[in-house]
Amino acid sequence: MGILDHVGFAVSDFEKSKAFYEQALAPLDIKVLMEVTPEMTGCDAHCGFGREHPEFWIGTGEPLTGTLHVAFTVFSRDRVDAFYEAAMAAGGRDNGAPGLRPHYHEHYYGAFVLDPDGHNIEAVCHRPE
Repeated sequence: MGILDHVGFAVSDFEKSKAFYEQALAPLDIKVLMEVTPEMTGCDAHCGFGREHPEFWIGTGEPLTGTLHVAFTVFSRDRVDAFYEAAMAAGGRDNGAPGLRPHYHEHYYGAFVLDPDGHNIEAVCHRPE
């Protein structure tokens, strides 16, 4: 079992970020699983992305100052490549094309894209091929 149940943060443009993540995370089989309206919370809207349960949340509210790094685990290098292509097509900005990062470990294969708020979003595969 992992150490985190879920993570979330506010974004500057909820609809734009939601559309970005829907497109960028689709190749990883990650999709919106839950939406929470301002009427439900009394203040902010949120949407939770995941494969089986919502683990990655974005919402309205005061956006972060500075940047955040989030890495999504995938189980093939092809999925890393597909994430990168989808994220770039969704308007992401390159922050490291797919490839090996042997300074982390010999099989670390990742890709990095900046989301609409400049957060560093990564897909990573730790398998040898």
